[in-house]
Amino acid sequence: MTPSDRDDDRSVRPIERSVRTDLRGAMTYDQYLDLERLLSAQHPRSSPEHHDELLFIVQHQTSELWLKLVLHELRAARQYLRDDDLAPALKCLARVKNIQRTLTEQWSVLATLTPREYAQFRGALGSASGFQSHQYRAVEFILGNKNAAMLTVFDGEPAAQELLAELLASPTLYDEFLRLLARQGFAIADDVLQRDVRLPWRFQPALVPVFRQIYESTETPWGVYEACESLVDVEDNFQLWRFRHVLTVRRTIGAKTGTGGSSGLGFLQRALDLTFFPELYAVRTEIGT
Repeated sequence: MTPSDRDDDRSVRPIERSVRTDLRGAMTYDQYLDLERLLSAQHPRSSPEHHDELLFIVQHQTSELWLKLVLHELRAARQYLRDDDLAPALKCLARVKNIQRTLTEQWSVLATLTPREYAQFRGALGSASGFQSHQYRAVEFILGNKNAAMLTVFDGEPAAQELLAELLASPTLYDEFLRLLARQGFAIADDVLQRDVRLPWRFQPALVPVFRQIYESTETPWGVYEACESLVDVEDNFQLWRFRHVLTVRRTIGAKTGTGGSSGLGFLQRALDLTFFPELYAVRTEIGT
């Protein structure tokens, strides 16, 4: 055997005899994932079609798929907390955190789009905007950033509006965690437990001593402490995602207004002031003092 023959052998991986190649009548990879429909769902609107519009579409479609999974896991975690089953709730949150990291890193792909390239097909978006992502709003709602006014954005999308209405009227992930703490004997005030869950979360000073006890006491069940830190991780990751969004928008369109009518960069920057679990951050000032 010559060196060239050996190189050829290393460049080809033979199909093992046990691998099924006759797939007639069998469930295939394509069928299981519905790839024909999935891969034909990208419809660039620019004319002539701009090379980079496919990047823009795939970026946002994959983000929506990840958001679907994030929402799936957060709803499951909420139910586990309601059932006093903390361990699987933490598993769901661990998965959410890894998805968040993927979502944040995806901005680096979109950032390869230059201002000139995006400007050449941006007009094809019309009034379409990420502001209109109902799954993003659903994730915000279940984490506590509720805004009933957002439902009007989806008057023309009944299924999306129904989902948001359901999440608006139901307890958040944080609500269920606090209720779990109350059932475990922690001093959660009744007005916190019985709050109007349709309203966005507001800072509750009375919770800070409760969390201080959780963080400082050696008697705290490890799962409760871990849950507190996992919630902080989720918020940190969400803020990192928002920040990367701001940076990507700034480098791509600068201070232009958004396609959906927002002020653009300034509107996105104000989202960095939003918080889901403010008491879990406030307690850090009190620990050890």
